[in-house]
Amino acid sequence: MRLRRPSSRLVLAALLAPVALLSQRAHPGCAADLDADGSVAGSDLGAVLTSWGPCDGCAADLDANGIVDGADLGLLLFAWGECPVTVPSWATLVESRPDPAVVTDAALRDAIAATGLAWRVRDVETQVEMLLVPPGTFLMGCVMGSIQVPCFQAEWPVHEVTLTRPFYLGRFELTQAQWTARMGSNPSSFAGASAFVPAAQVPNRPVERVSWTGAQSFLAPAGMRLPTEAEWEFACRAGTPTPFHDGSVEDATVGSIAWISATSGAQTRPVGGLAANALGFHDMLGNVAEWVNDRYDAYRPDPQTDPQGPESGAFRAVRGGSWNDAPSVVRSSSRTGLGEGSANPRLGFRVARDP
Repeated sequence: MRLRRPSSRLVLAALLAPVALLSQRAHPGCAADLDADGSVAGSDLGAVLTSWGPCDGCAADLDANGIVDGADLGLLLFAWGECPVTVPSWATLVESRPDPAVVTDAALRDAIAATGLAWRVRDVETQVEMLLVPPGTFLMGCVMGSIQVPCFQAEWPVHEVTLTRPFYLGRFELTQAQWTARMGSNPSSFAGASAFVPAAQVPNRPVERVSWTGAQSFLAPAGMRLPTEAEWEFACRAGTPTPFHDGSVEDATVGSIAWISATSGAQTRPVGGLAANALGFHDMLGNVAEWVNDRYDAYRPDPQTDPQGPESGAFRAVRGGSWNDAPSVVRSSSRTGLGEGSANPRLGFRVARDP
């Protein structure tokens, strides 16, 4: 009996048979993206070929049958190219992948891509632009500047924090226009034009004189929240271990990234006017200090995972410093606490949202 050679069509079908397994392994956007860079390309092919043969539990075993073979190669070739991203149901897509000109650190770009989520989105209900912050581990707490102003006691002890879940954070501080559009009135002290801010730009000043309690009335109906204190500092640092998120240890340089007492003209400025950090966020330092969700108390020294802050306490944490502060107050680690009903011209907030 003469055996017939399988047709190329049958061979291809055998290679592609387990394609459904792509959604079950690796990151949610693209299982064959073995190096988690947001696309299936030559480096992923190399990983499959290097792992060829029996391979218990290795990432290149895409169909999870204990061997890297033609079926896994077929899965990879089927997924070749840019991986799809997930856009939250509450958002519209602005940009799928991190712009290398904005997120300049390749490790941060890879961490964002590994989530399978869109990088830059716009909230449908509020029109607030938001950027994705990936999971990660960092040291939270005191970092002094070059003038050696001692850290405040509340910034100690330095402790390790791990954030296990990605989240979205407002690219800018919430503006007067965005607040007024939903709330119907503007509480801000700096609601008029000035020598530094023309009338057309006043709506883009950050909203201020908003209490922690008042912020909830904007956030909760829109499905938003304030970031936790750990989320805020992780997003602010953007991978830097230095006093300021541009990687500088020189207090004299903070004016390039933050509106502070020496540069602000004693007032808020329109959001986004100074350089962003390495995750793309503007005004994390200076302009207005920002409410976060946590109650305010001393740090614990032990490593923590997804900390939510103390269970009780009279004050809420405030981060980032304001237009009226010196460089020592706008360090990435600087923090203070205020009562939930406190509201003043130096105090605003930035929205967060879960995917």
